[in-house]
Amino acid sequence: MSQPVYVINKDGHPLMPMKRCGKVRRMLNSKRAKVVQREPFTIQLLYETTDFVQSVDLGIDAGSQTIGVSACTEGREVYAAEVENRTDVTKKLAERREYRRSRRYRKRRYRKPRFQNRVHAKHKGWLAPSVENKITTHIQVVQKVMEILPVSHITVETASFDIQRLQAFERGLPLPEGRDYQAGPQTEFFNAREYVLFRDGHVCQCCKGKSKDPILEVHHIESRQTGGDAPNNLITLCETCHKGFHLGTVKLPKTIKRGMSFRDAAFMGIMRWAFYERLRMMYPGKVSMTYGYITKNTRITAKLPKTHCVDARCISGHPKAKPLPFYYAQKKVRCHNRQLHKVNILPGGIRKSNQAPKKVKGFELFDRVRYKGTDCFIFGRRTSGYFDLRHLDGTKVHPCANYQSIRLLEHSKTILTERRLQGTTN
Repeated sequence: MSQPVYVINKDGHPLMPMKRCGKVRRMLNSKRAKVVQREPFTIQLLYETTDFVQSVDLGIDAGSQTIGVSACTEGREVYAAEVENRTDVTKKLAERREYRRSRRYRKRRYRKPRFQNRVHAKHKGWLAPSVENKITTHIQVVQKVMEILPVSHITVETASFDIQRLQAFERGLPLPEGRDYQAGPQTEFFNAREYVLFRDGHVCQCCKGKSKDPILEVHHIESRQTGGDAPNNLITLCETCHKGFHLGTVKLPKTIKRGMSFRDAAFMGIMRWAFYERLRMMYPGKVSMTYGYITKNTRITAKLPKTHCVDARCISGHPKAKPLPFYYAQKKVRCHNRQLHKVNILPGGIRKSNQAPKKVKGFELFDRVRYKGTDCFIFGRRTSGYFDLRHLDGTKVHPCANYQSIRLLEHSKTILTERRLQGTTN
């Protein structure tokens, strides 16, 4: 299966990709070119050449969990990728907060929390770390494509969601119009707790008042870390049922379930303009915006399947371009692990280290390696020299491979890449 070889000139500027693998091999053997990266395979010419290039249009299908990328010329697609965003940032921040509180209470006397030194109080353009991480990933994806292809124009699709309309549709209520958007369900209530108690009629939703307990509490159906403090994740319970549930003696009725989550919709509403404006500042005159209904109409008119890569190709303005037989599946991974010690203290007051050395037998976390003819990544390492090898979709290649049986192909990066055939998913 032939694949395009991406080319940059001697000065580092991108040229058009080529498919003449024999010529590429001869240039590498004669030292007229060198390999820059393995996936996507990119070479740099070591001699002077002309800079004639075609027009390449880049389409970006922005998303909370997956980003679709497609770069096309007038007649063919030259790059396609689907990038998986990180979804663990909120969990990591919650864990860090727990560790810090535990350490402060353990090592010094309690002090009242301070609020004047919060980041969001200092910077007016501050965004939540989980949102900021995803916006940064979007920008990093665009930069990686710009490094290997002479992109002349970038088109971005960012969706906007009417969350109040979605909530009304879920509950079977009349759809909001006009001033209804200024009067949400919690308008006349002091906080979410007061609203939830009123919504449930000040009656325990587990025993329906049979316990005769006058004390009512608000319970998270999913943990606050997972589901947040949204009213559709809260339910009214009496103190007896609430304590019994956490002790394991009481079970909630099966009819009590968390409502529809709007986390991804909220993210898209926050990030759409921030991402677009940052791109415009980075590449002035090259960036434009499109909308989801235009992409959908283009895809249906061209009779194309619904995938992130296909949507990105429609966004680029070339839905009829000849597609590549494969796409690059990419995954954003963390850059650092700052937790130094395990939470549980061993006998004797010993705090065990949480980290293996950065390099073990010459290998690092997320290095691309080859094991028995299979290309994979290091997802776990042990100081004894054994590694957990996996593909990006989580498929295990070997849970405990010896360092002598693997060969390093490429050092770790923050965005991991592997090739997959079109039509396959995780």
